[in-house]
Amino acid sequence: MMAAGNLLISYYGDDFTGSTDVMEALASNGVPTVLFLGIPDAALLERFRQCRAIGIAGTSRSETPEWMQQHLVPALRWLKGFKAQICHYKVCSTFDSSPRIGNIGKAIEIGRELFSQSSVPVVVGAPQLKRYTAFGHLFAAYQGQVYRIDRHPVMSRHPVTPMDEADLAVHLSKQTSLPVSLVDLVTLLAKDADRLVDECADETAGIMLIDVDSTETQAAAGTQLWRRATKDGPFVAGSSGVEYALLNAWHREGLIGERPDFALPGKVERLAVVSGSVSPTTERQIRHAMTVGFDGIDLDPLALIGESADQAIEDAVHAGISRLKAGRSVILHTALGPSADRGSAIDRVPDARHRLGQALGIILRRLIESEKLSRAVIAGGDTSSHALRELRVQALTTLLPLPQTPGSPLCVAHGSYAPTNGLQIALKGGQVGTDGYFSQIRDGRSV
Repeated sequence: MMAAGNLLISYYGDDFTGSTDVMEALASNGVPTVLFLGIPDAALLERFRQCRAIGIAGTSRSETPEWMQQHLVPALRWLKGFKAQICHYKVCSTFDSSPRIGNIGKAIEIGRELFSQSSVPVVVGAPQLKRYTAFGHLFAAYQGQVYRIDRHPVMSRHPVTPMDEADLAVHLSKQTSLPVSLVDLVTLLAKDADRLVDECADETAGIMLIDVDSTETQAAAGTQLWRRATKDGPFVAGSSGVEYALLNAWHREGLIGERPDFALPGKVERLAVVSGSVSPTTERQIRHAMTVGFDGIDLDPLALIGESADQAIEDAVHAGISRLKAGRSVILHTALGPSADRGSAIDRVPDARHRLGQALGIILRRLIESEKLSRAVIAGGDTSSHALRELRVQALTTLLPLPQTPGSPLCVAHGSYAPTNGLQIALKGGQVGTDGYFSQIRDGRSV
């Protein structure tokens, strides 16, 4: 059993791709990490007793505040029991959320009360992911250009939670009544930063945003997170920028060693991908893959959630198996980019997006079972959260970090279900990865 107080960090990820993002950041920097898909039993937990970080992959990014109250409380309470130095509620680095879906303010309220903290630090900027915060405003890169998040070509038009506000304090004010303060770039790098940060936390008991726009401010943010944990308590919120910031402090204090080497797993002859993403990034990746040995299979998302869903799933499985038996890799997708998005029609069906993710997961599991596949990919953040559960996976560890596209590592699946125990799987957010991502995973390359 993991000893209470032996962990550097515990975390809850608000979706599955974001959860593997944190796992990759930690594991690739010398912090052995396990990600569970729910609260594990004692036997499963014992298998990972050597880990110094533990996470739970959740779905709160696509859930309501009422769902959070019911499900997030027991998950965070379980994590609290390990007495890790830091307990992190992980959100997407694009911070997309709304009062009714993925409410980050509500999640902070829950954690703040559970950990009896007056002030909760929040770090969103992560230069490794090309996400930056400056004077409380969020910026994100797309196709080599950095945009303010409310002008971002994709996130400003997100099909569920479009980001129409770059000022994170204003954005949060729509989700919580907690006051929001800011440790800006000037304060963070001041000679008396410790005093100024303490004053900021004490004067505004609530949420304390901390800017990060560079490696220098990231290191300074890590210093403050680590220092404040002994004052206020362990609970923090933010993107994987939290982990990247803390790694600086842990290295400085000698708590972690050198980065480990990860062996390349090599190429597989056949790879199966399911995608529920409507992102133009994923569209480019699918189109590129179809030029290098993949077959694309169009799926009708409305059919997968309609009255004849079982038949639609059977048809998709049959098509996938046929291509795989011919020696081809396959990508079964519900859209090729924003122009094919049928989100408005999907959202008229109750619980449709959850059911769509589940359907894609069932299809992928059936392909794995039939063809004894050893490697697979799920594309789409919300899709991954619901599809992976259908694979009957219980935990993930990092097999191969992808430093050129952080946040989408190749993982190893663990569990009691033989066809997927040991499966190599990657969970890819819609905006993540180069055009050659799918062939990179097929070939087992880090670049």
